[in-house]
Amino acid sequence: MHSRLHGIGRIGGKTFGVLVAMAALAAAAGTSAAAPAVKAAPSAASDSSMTLRAGQAGTEFRSMTVEGEDRVHIDFGRPELTLDLDPEQVPGLTRGTALDVLNRTRPELSTPLIALSSQERSPYVAKPWLRKFATGPVAVFRPAVTGAVRWRLLVADSRGQTVASFDGTGDPPKEIAWDGRTKSGALVTPGLTYSYVFEAHDRAGNKRSFVGQGFDVSAYRSDTPAGAMLAMSGRDLVPAENGGTSYGPSSRTGKETPPIFLEVATWLNQSPQVGDPIRVTVGARSLDQATMLGNRAVASLSGRVIGDPARVHMVTEVAPDAPEDGVLRIGSWTGSATTPPRK
Repeated sequence: MHSRLHGIGRIGGKTFGVLVAMAALAAAAGTSAAAPAVKAAPSAASDSSMTLRAGQAGTEFRSMTVEGEDRVHIDFGRPELTLDLDPEQVPGLTRGTALDVLNRTRPELSTPLIALSSQERSPYVAKPWLRKFATGPVAVFRPAVTGAVRWRLLVADSRGQTVASFDGTGDPPKEIAWDGRTKSGALVTPGLTYSYVFEAHDRAGNKRSFVGQGFDVSAYRSDTPAGAMLAMSGRDLVPAENGGTSYGPSSRTGKETPPIFLEVATWLNQSPQVGDPIRVTVGARSLDQATMLGNRAVASLSGRVIGDPARVHMVTEVAPDAPEDGVLRIGSWTGSATTPPRK
């Protein structure tokens, strides 16, 4: 039987080995016969193919003819198979994003949350938005007077001194707004009781005066060239349910920050002058009271304002006519950074 292998390569010398087993067919049949012969290769001039001869290795060939039995055993080496494969980059094996995982699985969160809230106190306590500081006018007067030739409105403090006045000709406007500025341009002191008198003259020269009820100026915010100025009374530091005062044994001295200081820090952080020093001006009837209120304000604001906490400075003033619980004015200070306000 003839077996023909065609190809271009090299047998012998590396890993190829060819074993051709030829048995004496004549001997098996009881007759003598010649051993199978391997055909001689044609000349290179007429044919480029070659014949692989037994016992020879290293023969280069393009085609090969083997004659003999039909059992041919060929061993050849296989190259090492290395898979350069990254599982993270193979399509179909990517893990996906966290959103993909959540879309595939829907966690049940209500039961663990209810179990946690029923046994432990939540550290996240909601705080309502504070509006202790009034913006705009500190007082609005509405005189209902007609037929007047000229009129005048006087605002007096608790000592009877005029702090602001308004006048005009003809009928007065329906509303007269007071921005909290005194005649000298200073900000009015909150926590004190003020009164007002309205005078009107008719065409006959008669004068009529209307005395209004006393009113208090609550904490207010005023815009100044240096930024927002926040004025409040020491009474605003005491919660309504406490019933005490801001100074003395009945004052609250715990670590809890008065809510109004949270609003003060919010206004200061919204100011464009976040790098300027902050001046806390405290007025009280005694130095001890002023110092206590000032230290309380500085300690509450230092950790809540943007920037260096050391930019909060205190100025104390002793005024016999100050409110009983003192008064605080807090705002940006545009002086030299190397010369802080006096303490």
